[in-house]
Amino acid sequence: MTDTIPDAIVRAAQGFPDTVVEVHSEVNPDSTTLAELVAESRRVAAGLVSLGVSPGDVVAVQLPNWRQCFTTHAAIWLCGAVVLPIVPIYGPSEVAFIARQSGARMLILAREIRNRDVAATLEAVAGIPGLTQTILVGDPVPGAVSYDELAETPAAGFVPVAPADPRDRCLLVYTSGTTAEPKGVQHSHASLLGEISAMEEMRGGNRGLATLSVFPAGHIAGTLGILRMLLGGNDTFALDAWDAERAARLIERHAIGTSAGAPIHLGGILDVAERDGLDLSSLTEYTTGAAGVAGALIRRADRFGIGAFRCYGSSEHPTVSSGRPENPLDKRADTDGRLTPGTEIRIVDDDGRDVGTGCAGEILTKGPELFDGYTDIRYTVTSMVDGWFRTGDIGVLDADGYLTITDRKKDIIVRGGENISSKEVEDVLGAHPAVAAAAAVGAADATYGERVCAFVVVNPGARFGLAEAAQHFAECGLARQKTPERIIIVPELPRTASGKVQKHVLREQLNATT
Repeated sequence: MTDTIPDAIVRAAQGFPDTVVEVHSEVNPDSTTLAELVAESRRVAAGLVSLGVSPGDVVAVQLPNWRQCFTTHAAIWLCGAVVLPIVPIYGPSEVAFIARQSGARMLILAREIRNRDVAATLEAVAGIPGLTQTILVGDPVPGAVSYDELAETPAAGFVPVAPADPRDRCLLVYTSGTTAEPKGVQHSHASLLGEISAMEEMRGGNRGLATLSVFPAGHIAGTLGILRMLLGGNDTFALDAWDAERAARLIERHAIGTSAGAPIHLGGILDVAERDGLDLSSLTEYTTGAAGVAGALIRRADRFGIGAFRCYGSSEHPTVSSGRPENPLDKRADTDGRLTPGTEIRIVDDDGRDVGTGCAGEILTKGPELFDGYTDIRYTVTSMVDGWFRTGDIGVLDADGYLTITDRKKDIIVRGGENISSKEVEDVLGAHPAVAAAAAVGAADATYGERVCAFVVVNPGARFGLAEAAQHFAECGLARQKTPERIIIVPELPRTASGKVQKHVLREQLNATT
């Protein structure tokens, strides 16, 4: 592959200039075309260059799905720089860690997100080495550059920078896995365009179908959604915050044909449609993933005429397998689909030996969309085996070539599509003076898939409950979604002879009480 993202963006703006992009938002709605979006992106890119952005520099963006989020992504790529999207719900502590660890040159923020003012984040990132400038969308703040002024930069002399090597890094996205600190996942032009190409080959006929976009940037799914938008061919209707009512009515009003989301998104849409008698049969293709995708949800969608199916992937390997609307209902509901074009997998036992068809084992992957390693080489070394990526997930491949994820080795909680590191939750809990020991696990939940549940041993005479946890996590600057929503006080945690917490025992105890 010789193409790069700047090449593809410029070509799409010329080939699909009238593609519609609409942002549905209570605070920052917008409607534009792809040609207008890319024209503004060129001006923003010229402004970034005037501020000192060079090819290869990392520019971080923490914005909801607004027009400015899309233009800044495109602008950074047009500069030949590296996009670092940050999940909008992340608090000051998480943003500061990511900005520092990534070596970000600039940070683009919203003046306010969901009634959360940017002041605390600006204070948290102040003094980070190498971070030379902050750009704000919204009311100005002394010392920061206004996005509106940046977007007025003349672009007449600006020439998009297309790297000579498509293996150059163009995306850095942070993911919470088994480690307490998020890991920086690096993707190149080749790997991202490899994902786009593989899915176009697999899904073929969806070009021209209107798309509903709900995943926020900061997730690989959200970033790929923005890239697909910039590459044109599908009118896009984006939500800056999840609203099931609005989503369902947009699907009916605009005859939206394709979308993707976590189980909570699909379930919410179906609830509204059932309550109000909406016709959602235009939605011929709906992709859902993350933990806890119940087959019943896919079957329920089928009764509404929605071609829903499961998929499996990660930040490191965006789409390993996926269903299709034309697959048999039992395969769409009860498996995670077939391998995407170019993807290979191995399923191995604990000794690294390949197991047979129908046998469970850890999934190893490789393919054109596989990431180019973590920013911390230590994680790369431990996650790769002879060019194969160790996913940490357990799965089974059946005789028809369908993959099903059955378990995971990774100690993470997946709440509404958000990966939450159990260790990070435990480290924060352990910093509270009332907590002697803590272990976090995922509690099954019909709405979110999982919620954070903490088993806590308290110090003598101390008290620790949901109120104390909420205050403590807020003071630590973490996203609200990471705060435990259930706390079980125990006299001690079950441990192995070597002292490791036996989380399977805690999960069994949790299941027995629900």
